[in-house]
Amino acid sequence: MIEIEVKLRISSLKETRQKLLELGCRIDRDWYREWNALYDFADGRLEKSQQALRLRRIGRKAFLTYKGQPLKSRSFKVREEYESEVKNFRHFKKILQKLGLKPAFEYRKKRMLLRKDRVKICLDETEVGNFLELEGKRSDIVKLARQLGFSRKDFIKLDYVQMIKEKRQRDYLSSSSKPPSSSSSTSNSSSSSSSSSSSSSSSSSPS
Repeated sequence: MIEIEVKLRISSLKETRQKLLELGCRIDRDWYREWNALYDFADGRLEKSQQALRLRRIGRKAFLTYKGQPLKSRSFKVREEYESEVKNFRHFKKILQKLGLKPAFEYRKKRMLLRKDRVKICLDETEVGNFLELEGKRSDIVKLARQLGFSRKDFIKLDYVQMIKEKRQRDYLSSSSKPPSSSSSTSNSSSSSSSSSSSSSSSSSPS
């Protein structure tokens, strides 16, 4: 099947939830937590070809999802997607391993699932912020987005994996580029007590 969706950055999960309910959206599933892992071969061929194989766990249930290459679209994320429930999570991970597939990227999020007519709505709390995800026909997505006060210019096509990878990379570079603490520049003529304090301060800084 073809999946069509967009993300919208929101400031308040509570306020957005209230707006959705006022518009007649119904809650399909209240807040729950997800664990997600993208699997790939050692040579990274799936990522290089813009395909994805995701194993997701929600409580005791697990699902495997294949996502194809993104199709051309100016405002929407459009790609082929197939999903199936995994009955034996532990055994299935072993199968993936035997096929040469290994976890390449992991992330978690908190989600609430709602619906309005033919639109699937997800309220998401992630490490890159809070988002509203709308999935369905283009016209239905645009209509609901406008009712919530958004326009096409607010549509985000990036997926969470891309956004989280970029954030983690920025955080890593920011941590790596921090100048040494002032204690590390203490002169050799400092007293032994000052040296001890300097050593303690340096050990607590990020590596």
